[in-house]
Amino acid sequence: MLVLRIVALLAVISIGVTVLLWVFTGDRKYLRVAWRIFQFSLAGVLLFLALMFFERLLVMV
Repeated sequence: MLVLRIVALLAVISIGVTVLLWVFTGDRKYLRVAWRIFQFSLAGVLLFLALMFFERLLVMV
């Protein structure tokens, strides 16, 4: 769970930095980068939680 928290913190920081870059420069590529970071971090979290769920199912059986 510590790894998940560290990855989430890094994702939030990187999304914040790219949104600030967009605010200061007005270049929309930073919004696309922020959206991609959000998508990949969400997919990673869902994959991690699914693996934990299936691990619990295997332990119960």
